[in-house]
Amino acid sequence: MQQNDVPDFSELLRAARSTAIHLEMRDSYAVGDEASGFERFLRTGEADLDPDSAFWQGWTPLVREAIGRGIVMRRARIVSEPVTDYIRYEHALTPVNVAVGERVRWLPRREASDIALPGNDFWLIDDRMVQFNFFTGNGDWASPGHVCTEDPAVVRLCSTAFEAVWERGIDHEKYTV
Repeated sequence: MQQNDVPDFSELLRAARSTAIHLEMRDSYAVGDEASGFERFLRTGEADLDPDSAFWQGWTPLVREAIGRGIVMRRARIVSEPVTDYIRYEHALTPVNVAVGERVRWLPRREASDIALPGNDFWLIDDRMVQFNFFTGNGDWASPGHVCTEDPAVVRLCSTAFEAVWERGIDHEKYTV
């Protein structure tokens, strides 16, 4: 896998020609840009559902632009049940992802036992490039935070894993936490 010259994610998404898919397999994230929103959610049960708010400005314009170019964006989340507080928060935020054009499905971890999964969350762009995301044990970004590869065997593993999860997954609108 190559680690040098890892493009910024926005560059990867802007370079997509047809698809961008994301597989999430962790039950907890602690990335700094979500800390205050997560703390608010824990206190009040409220999540920021305004796609035009400052919280979403790094994401929703990027997704809208990609969707506007015809990119199909799918996100699948493998989650342990009962879900963690973070997954409840993520579920509460997901209507924004859906509103701006992402398709989202959830798969209980017990339903993924027979799927060969990569060891890390990833984005797969156009069935040609995989960006693996790395996190520390407490859920923050590791250093390096990303590695990209175009290795056909890795791309095939990620594509096959994602499609198996997607096929079994439950649409966001039907999945409850």
